[in-house]
Amino acid sequence: MAEADLRAAIAARAAALGFDAIGIARARLPESVRDNLRAHLAAGHHGTMGWMEDRAAQRADPASLWPEAVSVISLGLSYAPDGDPLATLSRADRGNISVYARNRDYHDIIKGRLKHLAQFIAARGEGVKVFVDTAPVMEKPLAAAAGLGWQGKHTNLVSRRHGSWLLLGEIMTTLALPPDPPHPDRCGTCTACQAACPTDAFPAPYRLDARRCISYLTIEHKGPIPEEFRPAIGNRIYGCDDCLAACPWNKFAVAGREQKLAARDDLLAPRLADLAALDDAGFRALFAGSPIKRIGRARLARNVAIAIGNSADPALAPAAARLAADDDPVVAEAGRWAARRLAIGLAPARKPG
Repeated sequence: MAEADLRAAIAARAAALGFDAIGIARARLPESVRDNLRAHLAAGHHGTMGWMEDRAAQRADPASLWPEAVSVISLGLSYAPDGDPLATLSRADRGNISVYARNRDYHDIIKGRLKHLAQFIAARGEGVKVFVDTAPVMEKPLAAAAGLGWQGKHTNLVSRRHGSWLLLGEIMTTLALPPDPPHPDRCGTCTACQAACPTDAFPAPYRLDARRCISYLTIEHKGPIPEEFRPAIGNRIYGCDDCLAACPWNKFAVAGREQKLAARDDLLAPRLADLAALDDAGFRALFAGSPIKRIGRARLARNVAIAIGNSADPALAPAAARLAADDDPVVAEAGRWAARRLAIGLAPARKPG
């Protein structure tokens, strides 16, 4: 089969599997990407995510991860929301969950489909490996190199068709495929994503300090969340979509087709009081199959306590007291903080001092 025909066949198979975007890149990354990674790590902007530094060499060079790889097939699945992704932020008694985590774990959804596509390629005698945010692979630079979009000033991928709402996966292969041209940066002078950040996590365009990022603080960070950031977190209990939602390119995005990513009713705007009452068994039952399950009940309860403290709702005082008595010391400290704020009627702030 001619290269062009094989490329078309792979694209058709990907579309049949439900992928919304596909592009091909060489299994290499520009030196500028490596320089940016080194600068990010040197500045400590990765926070406690030591795994980024531990395998930085492989992360910066796909060939070092798998020397036989020739091409990378980058694939995108849209999770664009149907409606305002930030609507829940105004409901102080509810928890706001990042759009991608309001239903099934996308890692499982994408990985299964990548394996089907990889089998299609492997049947032609080629080596394949699949990746979905589970190995030292720089997905966004590879997707940009493959023409799926460009890395915006919020450091996430932006697509002209899907806005900032693409979930990514990759297939590395020994198959030599003609690469697609990289996508030009179309952010222009826009700084909407940076201005939207509640915690000023962008020290410069295209630079993210994870230590100030609400997604990092509520998901990756394991200990107490620094008090300077707590008011600005508001009711965000898992992740943050503010910089994504602010992107003007979202006006071209249509709601994602994947029903397994469509928001569950009970995760669209869950009551903080109900979440505060969850024990381990209740947590596991509610978040079975969800990416939220991986952070564990204690970390979510910590986040819920902060949201309660920001609610200015005295009706949530019993929930704050319950968390203040939690067996986990991090949860209990956050619960006490929440109880103090409710007692004096403090509301969330927009930006940290």
